[in-house]
Amino acid sequence: MSIKIENLTYIYNPKTPFETKALDNVNLEIKKGEFIGLIGHTGSGKSTLTQHLNGLIKPTTGKIIIDDLDITNPSVKLVEVRKKVGLVFQYPEHQLFEETVYKDIAFGPLNLGLKEEEIEIRVKEAMEAVKLPYEELKDRSPFELSGGQKRRVAIAGVLAMKPEVLILDEPTAGLDPKSRDEILEEVKLLHEKYKITIILVSHSMEDIAKLVDRIIVMHRGKVRLIGEPREIFKQANVLESIGLGIPQITHLINKLKTHGIYLRDDIFTVEEAREEILKWIRGKENA
Repeated sequence: MSIKIENLTYIYNPKTPFETKALDNVNLEIKKGEFIGLIGHTGSGKSTLTQHLNGLIKPTTGKIIIDDLDITNPSVKLVEVRKKVGLVFQYPEHQLFEETVYKDIAFGPLNLGLKEEEIEIRVKEAMEAVKLPYEELKDRSPFELSGGQKRRVAIAGVLAMKPEVLILDEPTAGLDPKSRDEILEEVKLLHEKYKITIILVSHSMEDIAKLVDRIIVMHRGKVRLIGEPREIFKQANVLESIGLGIPQITHLINKLKTHGIYLRDDIFTVEEAREEILKWIRGKENA
């Protein structure tokens, strides 16, 4: 599904002393099958923006067009939109409520009116997609699981709806490093296997640097930067001016320049850095 956002503005508590402009004339286009990283500080407008994409929030002004359908039109049935645009909130395990893992993941498909056979297939597929063993965990209480497993159950519940767009709002928040890396790897595999559009919301450049096709940087309700990771990380001064970090590898490359070691300025992975540093060393040896 393609997404087009036109002149989107959203104001919290309008015409009150607490009026806040959370989104300020945002214009974006996301192509079908893209993997997008949405980044910015708390209060930058990230979550407000994503909640517009399946109609949880209605814009103050502007349009959101999904596959040529203007979902801001009052005549549009948002329940149909929400079947196609799945949103996993931050700390989604707080939304778990059923007595078993199976029932929790099956809740969405059940409300679609699907037959039990189809529901079972969807639950199995969703659990497999997030690396949860079906037979071992289907009858367990989700509240007995580890933090990482709970997070996977919540994500599986959205995947079981078979969305065409998957929005993940800080999916690794609060997890230990091992669980964080596992969740991100599973998100990457989901994109590769199902070719769905994924929007990954994060504070961390490190988390999204190696995953996404494009990065959207938000600041104070506006889109400050947008482009491929290499284009974004070359603008380290802009990122740091709005309080965002850059990948540690990019920081290292910039630091090396101050010592007279000049490498490419679009490096953001350990592998690329190693290769470039080795080239520089060999060049010095052969000089």
